[in-house]
Amino acid sequence: MQLVAALHGRIAQIDRDQPLHDIATLDEIHAKSLSSRRVNMLLLAAFSGLGLVLAAVGIYGVVSYSLSQRTHEIGIRIALGAERGKVRSSMVWQGFQPVLVGAGLGLAGSLALTRFMQTLLFGVKPTDPGTFVAVPIILLAVALVAIYLPARRATKVDPMVALRYE
Repeated sequence: MQLVAALHGRIAQIDRDQPLHDIATLDEIHAKSLSSRRVNMLLLAAFSGLGLVLAAVGIYGVVSYSLSQRTHEIGIRIALGAERGKVRSSMVWQGFQPVLVGAGLGLAGSLALTRFMQTLLFGVKPTDPGTFVAVPIILLAVALVAIYLPARRATKVDPMVALRYE
């Protein structure tokens, strides 16, 4: 941008009627050309984060409801002498199995759809190993927490209260 005055003077020497407009650096032109992609990716990232939150809330809600329906069974198990830790781990494993199936199907689906996302990606390969490792780990960790909390709450219920539960 420091050369604009010198450039304007040189062009005026050649042809005074030649106007200069839309003067920009190459970096500015490059940034402008990528701005729509950048907005698309920011929106995609925001919606992905919202999807992660919705998935966590959904998993928590379904598992919590499922375990509340099994409060009587949990109470009977604990009243008959089952260890709370084993009952809890059993509940977590039973809740985590569908999540593992969903993660596997999601990975397979995302690998199948990478060619459609290729036009939106800049500086990242569609099959980026970091993404294909990090995202499932984050989702599985969120699901594990969302499953563990209701399971822990359900196993802390007094067996006599659980046996009277309708």
